[in-house]
Amino acid sequence: MVTDPIADMLSRIRNALTARHDYSDMPASRLKVALAEVLKKEGYIRDFEMKSEGGRENIRVHLAYADAREPVIMGLQRVSKPGLRVYAGRREIPRVYGGLGIAILSTPQGVMTAKEARRKGVGGEVLCYVW
Repeated sequence: MVTDPIADMLSRIRNALTARHDYSDMPASRLKVALAEVLKKEGYIRDFEMKSEGGRENIRVHLAYADAREPVIMGLQRVSKPGLRVYAGRREIPRVYGGLGIAILSTPQGVMTAKEARRKGVGGEVLCYVW
């Protein structure tokens, strides 16, 4: 059993990028699917798909690479952890690398980027930073 499934997902993606794999598989959950949707929409991953193996749902994340097989994702950082939750009000939503990266938040209106949360005027739990 994993104590922090989001950190596990980010670590699997980070490790797959380091090894230059085409995809990474991990156990699925609604939050992970929502996180993958945000990463796909922002262009950090090519695609993701749901797989069913032995009665368990898995999510396969297809990683994106630029020229010369350079990963699109330069870094992933988990912000809010089970031992220390990090929340941001609508006026304190963080910027990552001056706008070059994204912060992903879990809000009452769903999982979204910090830019979307600012536009909608909502705050929430800061899940991770991606750049």
